[in-house]
Amino acid sequence: MVWYTAFFIVPIALVVVYSFGTKDTSKLVPVDFSNPSTRSYSEVFDETFFVVFRSTVRIAITATLLCLLIGLPVAYFAAFKVSERWRAIVLAAVVVPSFTSFLIRTVAWRIPLAPNGNLSKWMQDLGVVGENGIQVLETAAAVQLAIVYNYLGFMILPLYVAFDRIDVRLREASKDLGAGRASTFFSVTLPLAGPGIAAGVLLTFIPMCGDYVTATVLGGAKGNMIGAMIASQFSGAQNWPLGAAMAVLMIGAVLLTLVVGAAIVWLFPRLLGLFEPLIQQWR
Repeated sequence: MVWYTAFFIVPIALVVVYSFGTKDTSKLVPVDFSNPSTRSYSEVFDETFFVVFRSTVRIAITATLLCLLIGLPVAYFAAFKVSERWRAIVLAAVVVPSFTSFLIRTVAWRIPLAPNGNLSKWMQDLGVVGENGIQVLETAAAVQLAIVYNYLGFMILPLYVAFDRIDVRLREASKDLGAGRASTFFSVTLPLAGPGIAAGVLLTFIPMCGDYVTATVLGGAKGNMIGAMIASQFSGAQNWPLGAAMAVLMIGAVLLTLVVGAAIVWLFPRLLGLFEPLIQQWR
C-alpha cells in the first residue's frame, strides 16, 4: 500500500495540484500557487489541442487494431502450432527487441524511411515512387508504423498467455462434436482468450496515447501527439500548469479506457453468442 501511494497516488495528486497553479518561471518549480485558477484548463480547450488529441486517439486506435490483427495469428501459432523449441524461438523474437532502448529503436526507423533510404531506393527501382523518393518522415504515417512496431510485443505476449491457458480438451471436444476449425476458433478459443485480448488492448492503447518519443523523433508537425505536447510544456515552454492540465485530461481518458476495457471483457463472450447461429452454419 505504501508503494502504491508513493509511486501512483502522490504523483497523480501533484499533477492535479499543478494544473490549478499559474506559470512563474522565476521559481525553481515554475508554478505559483498564490492564486489558484482554472486558467490552464481554459487554455487547453482550444482548436490546436483538440486537433492533436483527435490525431492521437486515431493513431492509437489504429495502431492497437493493427497490433491485434498481427498479434492474434502470431500468438495462436506460438501456442498451438509449433513445438516447444520453436515456441521459445518465436517468443524470443518477440521479446528480444525490447532489450534495445526504446529511443534507439525509434530513431532507427529514420534510416529506411528517409527519402534516400534503402526502402525509398527499392521502391524507385520498382517504379512505385518518383525521383524524390518516399515522403514518409515527419508525417503521421511514420508515427503509425513505428508505434505498431514498438508496442506489438505488448499485444502478443498477453494473447499468447491467454491461448496457452486454454484447456486443449475443450478445443478437441468441440471438434469431436462436429465443429470445424473456424467454428471452434470463434465459439471456443476466441471467447476464452477474451481477457488476454482486453489486457493486450489496454497494454498497447494506454501507453500509445502518452507516447511522445515516437511523435518527436518521426512525426514532426504533421505527426504530433498529445504526449509530445505535454512534454514540450514541461520542458521547452516551462508552462507546468498547462502541461499538468493536459496530463489530467489524458489521465481521465485513460481511466475511461479502463472502464470501457472492463466492459468489453464482460460483453465479449455475450456478443459472440449473438453470432452463434451464423457460426453454426460454418460447421
